Amino acid sequence: MHAQGRDAILGTAYSDHDLVVFLEGAGIQDPDSILDDDRWIEWRGGRPHQWSAA
Repeated sequence: MHAQGRDAILGTAYSDHDLVVFLEGAGIQDPDSILDDDRWIEWRGGRPHQWSAA
């Protein structure tokens, strides 16, 4: 998350549901609608919506 000029890690998501929970906690309204918007979500370590065991 980027807020007040600083980057913050909200946590590690292991599913789309985890990511939605983090975004809701950060105050994002309707987080499901932004999962495919690269202005909001930066996917790392793989393609979007592809989850694997850590």
